[in-house]
Amino acid sequence: MKFGGTSVGNAERIRNLAKIVQSHLSRRPVVVVSAFSGITDGLIEVAYLASKGEEFSAKLDGILDRHYKTMDELGVGHGTIKSETSQLRSFMNRLHESKELTPKVLDTAVSFGERMSSRIVAAYMTRVGMEAVAYDAYDIGLVTDSNFGDAEVLPEAYASINKKLARAKAIPVITGFIAKDKEGDITTLGRGGSDYTSTIVGSALDADEIQIWTDVNGIMTADPKIVSGARTIDSVSYAEASELAFLGAKVLHPKTILPAVEKSIPVRILNTFNPTHKGTVVLGDVKAKSRVISIACQKKIQVINLTTSKMFRMHGFLRQVFEIFDRHKISADMVSTSEVSVSITLDGRQQTGALVDDLKKLARVSVMRDRAKISIVGKGMAHMPGIIGKWSSCLGNMYIEMISSSTSEVNDGFIIEEKYADEAVRKLHKRFFGS
Repeated sequence: MKFGGTSVGNAERIRNLAKIVQSHLSRRPVVVVSAFSGITDGLIEVAYLASKGEEFSAKLDGILDRHYKTMDELGVGHGTIKSETSQLRSFMNRLHESKELTPKVLDTAVSFGERMSSRIVAAYMTRVGMEAVAYDAYDIGLVTDSNFGDAEVLPEAYASINKKLARAKAIPVITGFIAKDKEGDITTLGRGGSDYTSTIVGSALDADEIQIWTDVNGIMTADPKIVSGARTIDSVSYAEASELAFLGAKVLHPKTILPAVEKSIPVRILNTFNPTHKGTVVLGDVKAKSRVISIACQKKIQVINLTTSKMFRMHGFLRQVFEIFDRHKISADMVSTSEVSVSITLDGRQQTGALVDDLKKLARVSVMRDRAKISIVGKGMAHMPGIIGKWSSCLGNMYIEMISSSTSEVNDGFIIEEKYADEAVRKLHKRFFGS
């Protein structure tokens, strides 16, 4: 049972969390928690202030005071996190002196959010009659590579976690998001990585179900902030859920599904604030032969266009292009080619100046910014007659700049100007879901 930042945001929400866990005691729950909502960003801000030699104490005091206030309201003593607060202050003081904020240092800085929240949650659960023990994920065997900021779990972690937790009598309350590498340095699994922690632990324990408790009623047919009539999808396949995660749906971390897939463990998305709602269950497959389940939208996309006559019947050109992307460690998304041009989309937040300079050695280059990628996600879409015409005809005069039809059969996508994105999502939702 994983609870995100909004589910542990204050005393009231932690009380609610405890009630939810209590209702599942017969199933021997294992709990994974995120940091309090907003705390990870706050710790990043404190770390940057300290690394610049600026005054950081007031911001740090505000973070700690929020935890102390929550503990006071829960009837939990401040000593619960005494060790963590002492270590955090010492860490920031050393950073203030060294002024070296590397990805490795930043991972340690943000780890304190989960380290504090897990201890507070476990202490409160114990106080109300559910014996619980807080564990740092690295102390139960969650070991990763050394890719600080976006580490990947190592295969041996699963057996270690199973050995540590399989016979646990008290309810484990585990830190999401954080781990350690083989050298003993703290790593993180990427923003939103608590979801990933939960499926790693669930897979290691051969859990009968993994529950992701969040602040929405499951996976939706569209972002409810864009489409007021968006509704919950009862069930989706692993492939559909993974596609939606990679396409920007914020309900799941993109890597979350992978450990569950390997063990065929159902993943259920549930709402902490509406615990009686059945949510969405993610399964190995769904019965429908073909269907559209959701309209996804990614904003802040940029498109790089390369044009050169050298491409015409020339082998090896795309290899040269992607070698440049690889050298700059920038990931491409959609790719469209013709005899003399290539168009490539990527995250608009990435710095691409040096990349473009190198690409100009191969071709004429232009960059289009402020674009959005709209995706129609479902199952068996390659076998739906006229599917592209079905969705493109409802967009009216909106100019579509690129189209991608996925060979995975779960996604058709296109690029338009970002200012038209919300309108496009609403029109597509009405076309496929009637509202």
